[in-house]
Amino acid sequence: MARIAGIDIPRDKRIEVALTYVFGIGRPLSQKILTDCGVDFNKRTHQLTDAELQAIRTRIADVKVEGPLRAEIQMNIKRLMDIGSYRGMRHRRGLPVRGQNTKNNARTRNGKKKGQLIRSKKAEK
Repeated sequence: MARIAGIDIPRDKRIEVALTYVFGIGRPLSQKILTDCGVDFNKRTHQLTDAELQAIRTRIADVKVEGPLRAEIQMNIKRLMDIGSYRGMRHRRGLPVRGQNTKNNARTRNGKKKGQLIRSKKAEK
């Protein structure tokens, strides 16, 4: 198993797909990295030579991935909450941030539905 940016990437997948296992690298960036390094997209991870792996590692070292990227994202969210922007308030309340409807959907952000309180006839008497 090849280790890139602290992540064990799968042996039997195409290298173009295997690079996407690193947080911050998607398909387009993976293709750009492989083009810059001169590596065929269709090669499997276990077929790469040590020189090709080293070229990929040095190219990825220039890109912000994994821990530093996660930290930057968290700092951006914290900044939004600190300045009190609308997006920051939505983050703080745990509601959808990007304008989604919350009346009918957004169960993943809102949580489980709260049941409607129903008074029984016996309690009224």
